[in-house]
This record gives sequence, structure tokens and C-alpha cells, in this order.
Amino acid sequence: MSVFRPSAVRRPPYAVHVGTCAAALLLLTACGDTTSDTATGNPSVRASASVSAGVAGPQADGARRRAAPGPYAPVVRPREIPALGPKTRSAIPASAKQVFVVTGDSYNSSLSTAVLYARDNPALGWLPVTTRWPAHNGLNGWTDEHWEGDLRTPVGVYGLTYAGGLFDPPETAFPYDRNPAFVVSGEGFDGEQLEGSFDYVVAIDYNRTPGVTPLDRERPLGQERGGGIWIHVDHGGPTQGCVSLPPDRMRELLSTLDPAKKPVVVMGDAEALER
Repeated sequence: MSVFRPSAVRRPPYAVHVGTCAAALLLLTACGDTTSDTATGNPSVRASASVSAGVAGPQADGARRRAAPGPYAPVVRPREIPALGPKTRSAIPASAKQVFVVTGDSYNSSLSTAVLYARDNPALGWLPVTTRWPAHNGLNGWTDEHWEGDLRTPVGVYGLTYAGGLFDPPETAFPYDRNPAFVVSGEGFDGEQLEGSFDYVVAIDYNRTPGVTPLDRERPLGQERGGGIWIHVDHGGPTQGCVSLPPDRMRELLSTLDPAKKPVVVMGDAEALER
């Protein structure tokens, strides 16, 4: 029989059960003697050898049960903005901490709803800041390619960098141009009066230079691609391409938008936003 050499003993892996570790300890004790009692037929030694070889027993089973891993802890993922598909979500800049989502009822509808979301804690993700507001959009609905006079609102993700209006702004940190040029008159598509629609506006950075007054007429894509797309006070009917909100909701939006959070608007009909 070979003599036991400690250096030849392999260490059990860390994940081994308690019963197996105890068996290894028994083997070390038995190997301290150069004669084997199992060869003499000693039944007590044979029983010990059976346990050390891994034969199941009540104590070994109990040890294995105690070593079982704990319950599975589910991974909590940051919340996403609902009803936005992967293409739409990927268009939201990583720097944006506020997203104003305007969802049209359908491609050709002028009715929509709007919700402001914020991501103040990345671990929690996007949380709604407001309730769901009623809104209007262009008379003919939505389009992926806006042209001057098509009476559709452009689908996409656009920056919100400047506001303005005829009236003094509500308490807000947002850049604001109070200007008597924010006036409109006449009737809307449903015969409603348009006066007061531009009391408060937020420019949508579609085909315009970001960070300047909404009154700026520069059109980087060309005049034929339209422009002057704003969020403004609702006049009770469809718009020529803007998004409109009730007066109280417009003031609430202005007081909540924070330029430090790089706000953007995500807008389109429901089917388009799910892409």
C-alpha cells in the first residue's frame, strides 16, 4: 500500500457540499495509517468508509439541504416610457432628463394626448411628472416628412430650447421671449377664435436654429419644409401643424420644463411611436 503524501491530495472546489467536505476530512484521518482496516473486514470501518465515499445518509442529506442556495432575487430594471418602440427610444438623447410625449389618436387624427416624463434617478428610469393632458395637432394628422402647407404635424424627437409669448411667463427657468409679436387673430378650422393662442408658446426644434426665439424665421432645411412648429395654447380645434394644450396645462408645462435637463418632445401618432 502506498504511503499518504499530503501534497498529492487535491483540494475540493469551493462549491462542494458540506457532506463532501466532511468526507474529505475522514479520508485524511484514515490515510494517516499505512494499514487498511477495511482489508481486515472490520464492519465499523467499512461503514465509515462508505460515508466517506459519499454514500447518502441522513446527516449528509441534511447538510446538503442546509447548503442549498437562497431564493432568487429578481433584477429591478429602470422604467421605460410606455408605448415607445425601440426606434423611437433610441432617438431620445442620452443627455435628456425630461421628455414630453405627444401621442396622436391615429395617423389622420387631429386629437392627441400629452404626458411629461422625467428621469431624475437613472436607477428608477422614466417616471410621469404630469397627468395625461388632452391636446390637438395638425388638421390632417401626422407625417414622417413635413412640407409647408400639408397641415400635418411632423413625427419625431425634437429639442425644446426656447419659449415665448405675449404674456409674462409663469415662474420658470426656461429661456423666454416676451414679445408683442406673439399675436394671432381670425378663425380656426372649426370656426373657433384663434386670439390668445400665442399667449404662451414653446418652440419645437423642427427646421429651426435651436436656442433662439420662437419668432426666428431661419429654416435650415429650406422654407418648403415648413417651420414655426410650436406647442401653444389650445384654441379648441385642429392646428396647422403645431401641438396645442389647454391654458392651465401650458402654464404648467412652462413652469416644469428645466433647460438643465435638456428636454425634448417625442411626438407622433400612436402607431408611429411604437416603431
